[in-house]
Amino acid sequence: MKLSDLKLQQPPRHVLLVPLLKGVEDLNENPRWPEQPARGLVTFYRNRFHAIVKQLHNVWSWTDYYQQVEQLIQQGMTFDRIIFISHGGYDGPVLKNAVYLQEYKITGSTGKLLLLSEAQPGLKNILSLTYDVEKNRLFSDYMALHWQDLASMEYDGIWQQLTDYEIQIQPLDNSCYQRYCSTEKLSLWSPRQREYQQHLCELICRKPLFDLKKSVELSPERFFHFATSLKSLLPEDGLIFFGACNPGSVAPDKVELKDETELLINSTLAGGPHMSYVHLVSEASGHITSGPVGDSSGEDVVNRIIQFESNRPQRHLCIVVPPTN
Repeated sequence: MKLSDLKLQQPPRHVLLVPLLKGVEDLNENPRWPEQPARGLVTFYRNRFHAIVKQLHNVWSWTDYYQQVEQLIQQGMTFDRIIFISHGGYDGPVLKNAVYLQEYKITGSTGKLLLLSEAQPGLKNILSLTYDVEKNRLFSDYMALHWQDLASMEYDGIWQQLTDYEIQIQPLDNSCYQRYCSTEKLSLWSPRQREYQQHLCELICRKPLFDLKKSVELSPERFFHFATSLKSLLPEDGLIFFGACNPGSVAPDKVELKDETELLINSTLAGGPHMSYVHLVSEASGHITSGPVGDSSGEDVVNRIIQFESNRPQRHLCIVVPPTN
C-alpha cells in the first residue's frame, strides 16, 4: 500500500512528533534516544513540505503525555500526522511503569496499600500490599510512616525492603525452626546445603507480616482515554504512526502469562480481538494507523516515514484503514 492509495492530507501541513523517553531500564542506552530520530523528522517535514512541526518534550510517563496533549487541545490545534517514537511491543508504545493512582487506608484491623500504574495505555498494573495492623506494632508504625516512599518503588524493591525490615523485627518461630533446622538435622547436610537450608528456615519459620501481590488487567477506560486523545488531535484525513517494535505485527494467538503483553490486541476492545495493535488503534480512533512489522530502530522509523511520504510501497509497514461507517 502506498500513500497515494489513502485518503490522507497531502502534503502534510501540521505534524506532531511524540518521542517517548525511558521506555526500558538499560544503563547502556541513552533514555533520550527517541529525540534523535525526531530531529531527523523535523528537518524532513520542514524541508520537504514546509510543514509546521510540533514536538512534545520530556514525556517520561503517560501523565506527561496527557498533560501536554490537553494544552494542545485547549489551543485548538490539530495535526495531519501524529508520530510516536519509542520502545514498543504487540500492545503498543512502552513508557516507564509510572503510578497514576495510589491509595493507603486502614479498615478495621487491615491496612492496605493499593498502587495502579501503566506502561502502556489500557494495561493496568495492580500492586496490592495488605497487613494486619494489630499483628506487629512496629511494622504498622513503619507502614504509616513509609507508605509514600514505597509507592514510588517497583514490586521487587518493595518486597526486598519490607522483607529486610521483617527480619529485623519479627522473631523466628522456635518450634518451626527446631523442626526443620535443628543442629541434628543440619549436621546431615553438606556445608553448601546447610547454608541453603538455613536460608529456607529463615523464610519459612518467620510468620509473614504482609502480603504483597501484583497483577495486570485490562483497563478499557485508560485505553479509550488514549484513543480519544488521538481523535481530538486529528482531522478525518489524519494519520497515526507508531514508530516502535511490533505494533504492526500479527498478534500471538495465546497469552502464556497473565502479566505479558498481547492482552490488548487479544481482547474484545473496539470489536476485537485484532490482528495487531495498529488494527486496534485504527478501529478505536477511526483513523488510518500505521506501524512497523517486527523490530524497528530509530533509524528505521525515519527511513520508513520518508519512504511512505515519498509514495513508495511499504513491505515492512502495516497500514490499516478503518472501515467506513
